[in-house]
Amino acid sequence: MKIRKLIDSFNYAVTGVIYTFRTQRNMKIHYLVAVMVLLLSILLGLSKLEIIAVFFAISLVIITEMINTSIEATIDIYVKEFHPLAKIAKNVAAGSVLIAAINSLVVAYFVFYDRLNMLGNLLIRGVYNFPPYVTLVTLIIVVIITVAIKSVSAERKILRGGMPSGHTAIAFSIATAITLIVKNAFIAFLSFFLALLVAHSRIEGRIHSFLETIIGAIIGLLVTIFIFQVISRM
Repeated sequence: MKIRKLIDSFNYAVTGVIYTFRTQRNMKIHYLVAVMVLLLSILLGLSKLEIIAVFFAISLVIITEMINTSIEATIDIYVKEFHPLAKIAKNVAAGSVLIAAINSLVVAYFVFYDRLNMLGNLLIRGVYNFPPYVTLVTLIIVVIITVAIKSVSAERKILRGGMPSGHTAIAFSIATAITLIVKNAFIAFLSFFLALLVAHSRIEGRIHSFLETIIGAIIGLLVTIFIFQVISRM
């Protein structure tokens, strides 16, 4: 009987994890970033202590997001109309997620900065001497590709919504161009952080879906890298 209760408790916990992943948009983003960071950790050969720090930061973000979800669900059971205390409770719970996310960024900076800066210097050596018009031409090409894809999509939304997110594509294109030109890991990190904020704002404003922003980010990233690499070989 005790073993059965233990198994049931485990199943309930797993159900809770699955529920947050299925219903919470931010949780999908957390898991995607977590997978990317863990893959990067393997590629860069982090030490045991560094892996522990990364795991702790990832776990803290996911745990606080789950607690935030449970608090919101509990409040919604008892509060059917607006109540200032309910608003405070939800805001404080969301604030805990924000602090955990900031903590993860700090950990990422100290763990990855030196390795990424060294790797960046090897990958983009000589690229930063490109004339300014290369970036402008790249952005124009990204816009053209985005509009072309939007024009053939079923929804045919050019300026608002639709596949892919044009704002996200441009933001990631600019972030990638800055990374290739400046050749500094910290500035690159800040650039991509701002690009992520643009993508998040498109999702939060319900203008684009999660998939539309991901496709937009991929287009901006890959097109910019491709153009810079082609020109570097000319």
